[in-house]
Amino acid sequence: MPEGPVRRGEEAPAPPREAARFVEGSILRHVVVMSGTGSIGLMAIFVVDLLSLLYVSKLGDPRLTAAVGFATIVQFFAISINIGLMIAAGALVSRAIGAGDDALARRLATSATLHGLVVSVVLVVVMLPLLGPLLRLIGADAETLPVAERFLWIALPSNVLMAPGMMFSGLLRAVGAARQAMYVTLGGGLVTAGLDPLLIFGAGLGVDGAALATCAARATFALIGWQGVQDHRMLTRPHLSDVLSDAPVMLKIALPAVLTNLAPSVASAFVAHALARFGPEAVAGNAVIDRLTPVAFGGLFAMSGSIGPILGQNWGAGRFDRMRGVLRTGAYVTATYVIVVWAALLAACAPLSALFELHGSARDLFAFFCHVSGAIWFFNGLLFLSNASFNNLGFPFLSTGLNWGRATLGTMPPALAGAALYGPQGVIAGVGVGSLLFGGLAIGLAFRTVTRLERRALALRAANPPSPPEAQAHTEASLAAGPAQSGALV
Repeated sequence: MPEGPVRRGEEAPAPPREAARFVEGSILRHVVVMSGTGSIGLMAIFVVDLLSLLYVSKLGDPRLTAAVGFATIVQFFAISINIGLMIAAGALVSRAIGAGDDALARRLATSATLHGLVVSVVLVVVMLPLLGPLLRLIGADAETLPVAERFLWIALPSNVLMAPGMMFSGLLRAVGAARQAMYVTLGGGLVTAGLDPLLIFGAGLGVDGAALATCAARATFALIGWQGVQDHRMLTRPHLSDVLSDAPVMLKIALPAVLTNLAPSVASAFVAHALARFGPEAVAGNAVIDRLTPVAFGGLFAMSGSIGPILGQNWGAGRFDRMRGVLRTGAYVTATYVIVVWAALLAACAPLSALFELHGSARDLFAFFCHVSGAIWFFNGLLFLSNASFNNLGFPFLSTGLNWGRATLGTMPPALAGAALYGPQGVIAGVGVGSLLFGGLAIGLAFRTVTRLERRALALRAANPPSPPEAQAHTEASLAAGPAQSGALV
């Protein structure tokens, strides 16, 4: 591939054409490979938080564990925005590759990276002065607030490094470079595993050491991700006019995707608030659940980012039969994954409680979660799978509505009712009821969405008589682009 900057008006060097690899071959293999490598990479992000919480729990003070739990809930708001931007970039770039427009894919990848960097800076500047009110809102008290606030003042600015790192990971998945995408976040997890004990115990920094290790991990994300996108020549010289003109296109998918990913954060904050009245032990138990859940069920979290490029490329190629196959295969993989993880949690429940120094109500809450988590997370997995279809197929606000429905109607009333009837365990059970309802509804709508797109494409093709090969190829690519792209992308 030719090297060097691309001057205005010249055609950008294209990624290898074999990058559109998802339009043929085994769907099961694509889903397993992309979700498997994606889950390892995404879990590495959450392992960073889990390891920090584990080492802090070894300090022997439940109040410190609760404080870090509150801090990570606030941090997850920023991470959710990063994930939403990453999903939008992956959807647009994979669709351009599937339609054969490699120059457009490079331009969009460059613009999306700059958009993500700007948003991450703004987010840090806005959130830092509001840390106190945010932490109090989710239940931090006089003992946990100062610790959580200090942790965030150290760790939150590193979101400026994490945002581009996650964006690079999403772009690598968009071209099918699953293994390199995995290395981005896996490298950060390994850095945390080594630095956390050195800083917390060796240097005697305690909670501050955990925050510094988080910063180092995020710097690693950015460095490895940058190397990956450079290897694939995915970025080109940015032009301000392109960055500005691509912003509305990016925003059209990113805004609902961000809102979608913020919904679980709001639900998590509400659950923490509902459990705060049961004391620090219940909050500490919930903090472990919140940090362990993304690691245990990381394969389901990864489904949204990993299935998206497969759907996007096949949509760009007009392969609706394969799109339905992706949804069916994703549901089967979700069921298999949940059964395995559920069995592992049941077997490891007591050892994990001891590992995190959980006692009393914290131990009881964690044990209850291990027993009911499988049923809850199967339907959560169906919702995540559906999110991928809505975000990548031009109906992102369906994903937004379903996720916010689950975070509000599916979380708040049943959680409050459960708390009143059964205490802390009732909160978890109430959240599970909402997951069942919204997960089942979402997967039904996902299949309907693919059918709707296919009918629309057939109708448009019927209205446009066959044309010479060049014009026909352009028409089919335009039809496949669907409602989520503006004229700037055609």
